[in-house]
Amino acid sequence: MRGLNYVFKKYTGGLRNLKMVYVINNWLNADKLSHNKEIYRCYGLKKSIFAPIGSQVFKGREETPVWTMRDEADRWTPEREAEFVQFSSPLQEKIKHFLEEGFLVLEGFFDEQEVQAMRNELDVRATNLESHTNYTGKKIPDIHLESKVIREKFTENPEILRLLTFLLGKRAIPFQSIGFYEGSEQRAHSDYIHMSTFPDGYLIAAWVALEPCGPENGQLFYYPKSQRLPIIRKYNYDDGINGWSTGKTDYVDYENALEKQLQESDLEKVFWPAQPGDLLIWNAHFVHGGSPIQIKGKSRRSVVSHYFGEGVICYHDITQRPALLRF
Repeated sequence: MRGLNYVFKKYTGGLRNLKMVYVINNWLNADKLSHNKEIYRCYGLKKSIFAPIGSQVFKGREETPVWTMRDEADRWTPEREAEFVQFSSPLQEKIKHFLEEGFLVLEGFFDEQEVQAMRNELDVRATNLESHTNYTGKKIPDIHLESKVIREKFTENPEILRLLTFLLGKRAIPFQSIGFYEGSEQRAHSDYIHMSTFPDGYLIAAWVALEPCGPENGQLFYYPKSQRLPIIRKYNYDDGINGWSTGKTDYVDYENALEKQLQESDLEKVFWPAQPGDLLIWNAHFVHGGSPIQIKGKSRRSVVSHYFGEGVICYHDITQRPALLRF
């Protein structure tokens, strides 16, 4: 059942701020939340699996982020070392780069035929893009669920899943995907405000370019080492959370808070000229965004997938609701 999430695909009104609406939606999607009973019990969280949940629930019990968010030497257990040496030498260097910088790039991961096959899936939807996108008019949500090609070649690609599982330290579970026919033009952000975990850090993303990405079509930008910045929780910038309201679902305040944090840091903004088939993997807390499109109407076809680590509490901090996971 699609539930109210399907309605919210287009809807931007006040109902999005009411916790009860999400509780109803949670009941309609009980099968996607039932796994939380054991997980909540494991972490001592005395809360209904259908109830709203946000980062404020975990105040005072923050745990050290998983090793994907820091490169502490003591995270390299003998078991992890044994897994690490199974990767090729070039990929080992990429993994080390990920731990230090918060991201890694696998150039030309997909060949020309694979790129074309996935690009065709976006082109088909572009003939009636408005009916496929959410309220942003740019994002095609969960495209892997309706496209076998994208699901098998990208989101559930065994080679990608193996790498992501190693980087997370837990089995990587595909959570959602977004297809882009055009660039997002989204301000700097971390995925973690949208998709959070307890303990921290068990979220990771993979993005594939399906055509050249440059200034004219809204190329990707990012901030190396930004995964080390203090995490901005919703309660840090929004005091509107209460028993009946999720607070603001428009997260301009979050973007402004992050922009201020970036200005006070010494991090460099990097623009990445991705080529078709290039695969970018980034840490959950890695700051990135989409540049303004200089030539309006020019495509920048790409797909991103997000993955949670198995067995942790997964939720959406910005909307104060548990994540609906399909197994």
